[in-house]
Amino acid sequence: MLKKFKSIWQNLLMAVFCPLMLVGCATAPPKDISNICKIFEEKNDWYDAAADTRDKWGVPIHVPMAMMYQESSFRHNALPPRDYVFFGLIPWGRVSSAYGYSQAKTMTWSDYIRETGNSWADRDDFDDAMDFMGWFIYKAYAINKTSKWDAYGQYLNYHEGWGGYKRRSYDRKPWLKKVASKVKSRSLRYATQLKTCEEDLQKNWFMRLFT
Repeated sequence: MLKKFKSIWQNLLMAVFCPLMLVGCATAPPKDISNICKIFEEKNDWYDAAADTRDKWGVPIHVPMAMMYQESSFRHNALPPRDYVFFGLIPWGRVSSAYGYSQAKTMTWSDYIRETGNSWADRDDFDDAMDFMGWFIYKAYAINKTSKWDAYGQYLNYHEGWGGYKRRSYDRKPWLKKVASKVKSRSLRYATQLKTCEEDLQKNWFMRLFT
């Protein structure tokens, strides 16, 4: 009887504390997301992932980082807003299947996994989300000839899809063009900031290889 009571008590403790431990271990966004140097100084493995994406897909670091800022503010579990029914009173799912750092939609994420073979990828993993964005930007260049350095055009591709961009669906969405302009401005700001710290980031990356 005592052993049974002890087992029940242990199970209750696990049920209470395990979720709390998971929340505590969840990846928090960087403290200062307005400065790319501060981001990479706080999350030093993020620079490694961004540099890997640059080398693999030929995508400059500041472009996907600016797009990710706009999409999720670097929150690993970011979700789109809820959809509501019955005069906006009852929540009914989400407005899209987007999720994670990159706000990748389920169908597009599946295409990415199929084409890259990265079957273990998760949308709430920064490395995988960054690789996904590199893949998407590369494809926008290949399909629509949008420069990998053009944050404005790349964001329009990202929001509307390659087909929507080709049809210029964004011309009917002036609000989207304004958002794309903000992404462009942030990417240029990130690029300027990165020039001041990338040498140190590269040194730190090299040192981590041997520590």
